[in-house]
Amino acid sequence: MNYLEKIIASKKEELVEEKLHRSLADLKSMAADARPTLPFAKSIRERNGIIAEFKRKSPSKGLIHPTEIFPRNVVPYYEEAGVSAVSVLTNKQWFGGDLSDLQEASSCLGIPALRKEFIIDPYQVYEARAFGASAMLLIAAVLDVHQAEDLAGLAKELGLEVLMELHGEDEFGYMVDGVTVAGINNRNLKTFEVDLNHSIKMAKMLPAELPKISESGIRTIDDMLKLRQEGGFDGFLIGENFMRETNPGKSCIDFCKRYKDAL
Repeated sequence: MNYLEKIIASKKEELVEEKLHRSLADLKSMAADARPTLPFAKSIRERNGIIAEFKRKSPSKGLIHPTEIFPRNVVPYYEEAGVSAVSVLTNKQWFGGDLSDLQEASSCLGIPALRKEFIIDPYQVYEARAFGASAMLLIAAVLDVHQAEDLAGLAKELGLEVLMELHGEDEFGYMVDGVTVAGINNRNLKTFEVDLNHSIKMAKMLPAELPKISESGIRTIDDMLKLRQEGGFDGFLIGENFMRETNPGKSCIDFCKRYKDAL
């Protein structure tokens, strides 16, 4: 199996265990009592457009940050840097994340927290809301269109915004009701190879009314300027570029200042 197939297979197994540990009724109660959500798409357009990520490891590279680190040590500095939102990996087996990371991050922030996970079940939508997310990621490559409609519709009911991640032109039909931000991933989820030009090729075909995000493999200010100028992107999801540094928060502050000066 390729990376994506392995991740989804393990996610299905994890969900069985999670549902035994916490009932859907309990999750719904937690979601009803969760803190109010913050506007995600609006923040993309009104702040610097960067979604800075809290990410411990990846399937292809292993451990990213050299020491044990927690959201409270990082995400307040992301907000200070002027980013639009913070993405939190909650996948345990492949990315070393946890729902407690999302909960901790959202409690430290006055900007939206995005749950980044392989969401395939309505149970996970309630989890996102219950643990403090204002938005969640849906990945077209792991869903059929009907699943995407159902999950995005439920998110909308719960007050969550949706970043829909696309990889190819055959996935434009996934821009369903409830999606508030369009994303294109530069990483091939089957091989994990990265191609920034992929975003630019697809960008002009995305709905003009939605903010457009380029994801993965963005490392330099020049990368962002190229994507903004040639692809018309409103924002960028940046993870490993900050998290590989000893002090991710300081790295983000310095990067955002240089980006602002370059605009």
